[in-house]
Amino acid sequence: MSPLPAHWRRRLQQPDRPAYLLLAELIAEDVRSGRLVARDRLPTLRELAQATGLNYTTVARGYAEAQRRGLIDAQSGRGSYVRGSAPALPLRGGAAMTMNLPPEPDDPALLARIREGAQAVFGEADLHALLRYQAFGGSAEDRAAGADWLAAQVPGVTAERTLVAPGIHSVLVALISQFARPGQLICVECLGYPGLKAIAAQLGVQLHALPCDEEGPSALAFEHACKHLQPRALYLNPTLQNPSTLTISRARRELLADLALHHSVPIIEDEAYAMLPARLDAPALSTLAPGLGWYVSGLSKCFGAGLRTAYVAAPSAREAERLAGTLRGLSVMASPLSNALATRWLRDGTAARMLDAVRQIGRERQALARELLGAVMPARTQGAPGGPPGLIAPEDGFHAWLRLGPPWQPVELAAWLRDQGVGAVASVAFSTDGDPPDALRLCLGGPQSHADCRAMLGRLAEALDHPRAAQGAAM
Repeated sequence: MSPLPAHWRRRLQQPDRPAYLLLAELIAEDVRSGRLVARDRLPTLRELAQATGLNYTTVARGYAEAQRRGLIDAQSGRGSYVRGSAPALPLRGGAAMTMNLPPEPDDPALLARIREGAQAVFGEADLHALLRYQAFGGSAEDRAAGADWLAAQVPGVTAERTLVAPGIHSVLVALISQFARPGQLICVECLGYPGLKAIAAQLGVQLHALPCDEEGPSALAFEHACKHLQPRALYLNPTLQNPSTLTISRARRELLADLALHHSVPIIEDEAYAMLPARLDAPALSTLAPGLGWYVSGLSKCFGAGLRTAYVAAPSAREAERLAGTLRGLSVMASPLSNALATRWLRDGTAARMLDAVRQIGRERQALARELLGAVMPARTQGAPGGPPGLIAPEDGFHAWLRLGPPWQPVELAAWLRDQGVGAVASVAFSTDGDPPDALRLCLGGPQSHADCRAMLGRLAEALDHPRAAQGAAM
């Protein structure tokens, strides 16, 4: 195990229940979040007692309680190790609330247009051709449609540089496996997409977290890493970052791109949310670092998560073909049926109409969040991931970042809120540096209606205004 996480020290120094029980709960939280995985070694009883200031007996009771709960195994002479937990999640309605789903517009004309496009694909296409194996990266028509879609963010991108892939996640697996070998590291933001953590763990790649301020990841920290740690890539989620909603400023993008160019570090630009802002003043890092930037976007956050179609703008046509080979080995090909639907909706304007509808609903729900939660804490449209309590609810997008203060603990509050029908995820799920801020990501999209969203935010505002009632229910 790495040195004792800072949030363990903080929680154990201000326990709201017996310290030995809190220790077992901290282990359970870190197992659930993925910070601790099966076979991780825990500190010895003496090491943990010294690091936390607890007495030896209390630490021993905490480990015994964790062992009783099936979280750890302890063997004389070998120490204590994480047992881990089953990877499957319960299939229940509330599980979807942990996913950041786009709003679902209830516009009869738009829904009719989507159906008409789908019917046209199945009515006009050569279905046998769509049911055959195809070359990876999409047909020439699919690539051209993807390039046109990306052109607003990546000017000058061509179909030869564009690949069609089965979702952004698969592209990230391919790129990271292409750039880094087990034991090597890539630089990431201190908070980020949980799927990236899972990918790195699966591939044995280390994540080096860069601290962030209100403009984005620290350029000074990235420069230090480039000079001393030899990172194999820089991964960023530059626009409406998941979870913090942060959009990296133009000046910070220019600094990071200059450093990447100077040290020849590839940039993986995960822009799942970049289409949501009606106007984005900051350029893509891929345009600032030509030859090094891989721009990845898709339709899951601006059309629907079930449309697993993603587009990659590679630095060159040759690099695109190289990535196609890696992706082919991992996922064979993107579904030709999904590609045909996506291309139809891009070409006939349906995707643009859907994007406009998602943007509008996002703006309405963010305004609602600032109205209802702003009554109990400061609300703004931008800010740093960490800092004093407050709500960050940007104009565009459909998730918000809620920074908490005492007496709230993010994991406990998130669990209680989900039982109340509120889509909330604790910051620990996104942490890459082992020291997450006390915060929650709020999911304002998905199948809920405007009335549902108002009720959800009302319950959250009431809990924040009357913490004792909610804490009592969570016990």
